[in-house]
Amino acid sequence: MKFPGPLENQRLSFLLEKAISREAQMWKVNVPKMPTNQNVSPSQRDEVIQWLAKLKYQFNLYPETFALASSLLDRFLATVKAHPKYLSCIAISCFFLAAKTVEEDERIPVLKVLARDSFCGCSSSEILRMERIILDKLNWDLHTATPLDFLHIFHAIAVSTRPQLLFSLPKLSPSQHLAVLTKQLLHCMACNQLLQFKGSMLALAMVSLEMEKLIPDWLPLTIELLQKAQAQISPRTTASQKCQSEVQQPSTIISQLPVGASIPLLNAR
Repeated sequence: MKFPGPLENQRLSFLLEKAISREAQMWKVNVPKMPTNQNVSPSQRDEVIQWLAKLKYQFNLYPETFALASSLLDRFLATVKAHPKYLSCIAISCFFLAAKTVEEDERIPVLKVLARDSFCGCSSSEILRMERIILDKLNWDLHTATPLDFLHIFHAIAVSTRPQLLFSLPKLSPSQHLAVLTKQLLHCMACNQLLQFKGSMLALAMVSLEMEKLIPDWLPLTIELLQKAQAQISPRTTASQKCQSEVQQPSTIISQLPVGASIPLLNAR
């Protein structure tokens, strides 16, 4: 097994610094809106995020596409007061924008096929119009540091600084182990209670929970990662510790869901 050398560690530090800087510019404290018939409720938001996760598998797209689509959707909903009847059109438009940003050209779904096979309830022209609205509201800036970006960085740093991390999982390569954590993280992104935390803290909590199961010195490594992320460590309860308890709840719920459970679609009309 080959682990990153000094140059790779420098690259990871640079990527983390860049992602933290990007997050600081973009992230806003989530202020839950009072559920009404005129705005999107937290449960409706979670439902449509789960639908996007299903579309990711249906169209065989990268996890990064789903993560970016979810982040764009949350940024947009935090900016505007959206009527629930437009939610699936907003979501599919964010999904298409994310696919065009992340995927290779040959992997980007054809818009007409996406509109038809997703059963989003809106036409190609409606998706394009919604795209323009989203781009205008987000100032044409789609380069968001997602929780998945941070998971990749924290996991790479953890594996490079603690090579023994995966010794208890001999059948898993680092990339396979990351894929397991990625699946868990994508589930957590569909939990609106976690919107109160920055994506960096959510990813760090996910890695910390995993390290706690695998190595005895998980806490020093967590603190080390916190320091790398320029987080403030409280003598009482750190943001990461609080986030850990929040991550455990949706992970437990998700583990009990039947495999392949269908997600009801939201009507755009």
